[in-house]
Amino acid sequence: MYRVDLNCDMGESFGAYKMGTDEEILDYVTSANIACGFHAGDPATMRKMVTLALEKGIAIGAHPGLPDLVGFGRRNMDISPQEAFDMIVYQIGALYGFVKAEGGKMQHVKPHGALYNMAAKSRELSDAIAQAVYKVDSDLILFGLSGSELVKAGQAIGLRTASEVFADRTYQQDGSLTPRRQPDAMITDDKLAIDQVIRMVKEGKVLSQQGVEVKIQAETVCIHGDGPHALNFARQIRELLINSDVNVQAAGR
Repeated sequence: MYRVDLNCDMGESFGAYKMGTDEEILDYVTSANIACGFHAGDPATMRKMVTLALEKGIAIGAHPGLPDLVGFGRRNMDISPQEAFDMIVYQIGALYGFVKAEGGKMQHVKPHGALYNMAAKSRELSDAIAQAVYKVDSDLILFGLSGSELVKAGQAIGLRTASEVFADRTYQQDGSLTPRRQPDAMITDDKLAIDQVIRMVKEGKVLSQQGVEVKIQAETVCIHGDGPHALNFARQIRELLINSDVNVQAAGR
């Protein structure tokens, strides 16, 4: 039987500003990536998300991003590897504290947005991120784009890694995600997105925007919780994976 983790970026509300339907989507995913305050999130939101995830038995991961609240961490920044290391350690530590305070255990780390995409192509940046994760807790799993430098860096330092694919994003022929600024970056048709996921999981392939088949490893699938139909999509994809003989289970279990 095939096996895959379903993860979702969560805890991205900030103060009075609410984003996503986190509590409801937790019923359909197996791993939660919780924002750590740099690109989104705040202490109260972090605590609430940790509590909810533990109550529902969902694996918890830190979702560290660039210090860019206004840009939601999706704008590239010229940072050094040392700055990346410091940012990752700082943000993991923040969420780690809440998880420990609530009696839980952190499963993984998944960089957010621009930091994630920058690391996917930069081995120097990826090495710094992997080192930060390893030094905080070598038992943590590092999530990274399938085939990326981040996955390679994690494996090289001795971390467990989870190769990630995206349900609602299109791909380029080099295996990278289509930049969000392009009009065809997102898949808005639920059926197309679900078909893409099933194929990535069961066949290890995805059709790029250039019409080229790209080999891909799908160990964890990201679904976004902030879209207009996010909850319904999460429900559909969970049900269809199970009906397609795919065991949906957290990466570390």
